[in-house]
This record gives sequence, C-alpha cells and structure tokens, in this order.
Amino acid sequence: MAEKCSACSQQWRFLLKIQLSMKTSHHAFTLIEVLISVLILSGTIVYALKIHSQNKEQIVYISERSKLSLQDSLFVADDTLRYHKDKKEAYEVLRKYFKVEDQKSREILKKISREYFIPEPIQLIAEETEAPVAVVNEIKIKDKFSSSYFHFKINSF
Repeated sequence: MAEKCSACSQQWRFLLKIQLSMKTSHHAFTLIEVLISVLILSGTIVYALKIHSQNKEQIVYISERSKLSLQDSLFVADDTLRYHKDKKEAYEVLRKYFKVEDQKSREILKKISREYFIPEPIQLIAEETEAPVAVVNEIKIKDKFSSSYFHFKINSF
C-alpha cells in the first residue's frame, strides 16, 4: 500500500507540474488572438488610408480652384459688363490697362481664356429716401471652375 501511495503522490506531482507548466506557458498569445489583432489593425489602417486619400483629393481640388480663382481676377475690369457670352483671353482684357513687353508673358496670357456670362442686373431700390439706389450686376466667369463676381453701381443717395 505504501507503494501505491508513493505512486499516487508521484502522479499528483506530475499532474501539478503539468498544470504549472500550462499556467506559465499560457502567457503567450494564441494564433487566433494574433490573427484577430492583425485583422483589427489592417481594418483600421485601410480606413485611415481611405480618409487620407479623400483629404488629398480635397486639398488638390481646393488648391486648383484657388489658383484658377486668382487667374479669374485677371478678367474683371471696368468694361467687363459688355462681354456677355464672349470668350476672352487674359491678354486681350489686360492690354488696355498694362503694357506687356515681354513676349513670353504675352504668350502665357494668351493661353489663359475664360467665358463670360452676365445675367440681367438687379435694381436695389430702398423704400426709404435716405438709402441709396443701386444696380448690381453679377459677372460669372466660366472655365474648369466657375467664379462669380459682383459689380455695384450706386445711382443716387
């Protein structure tokens, strides 16, 4: 019986060693846990890249629109209101106001062109006699992106 007891105690010691070794080796991640974390990280990275690409497209759009808006300002002059439905080159509009002697600058200005659209003017009439009476003209300059400018003319005070 003493032999059985020692055999039982040896078995118990062996089982305790197995349990202790399982507890100590359980500190590592399993393959499934690693795969799930990789899936979560990859989903997060894909979402972040999608947002980044959308922001990049918006930045390109805004910078292109700003550049063209600056070019559109070349087409706003005193006599712009008579260009309804005309297509004009920047050099043609500016040559009345500036003397461009450099041939390269002329060629660049001749390559930039816009189409005008000027709707009917809006009469601003005040109900009180103390307010000014004015005419507002909208000037739409069309190219890749359209721009709108307004010309105000005060007729009387």
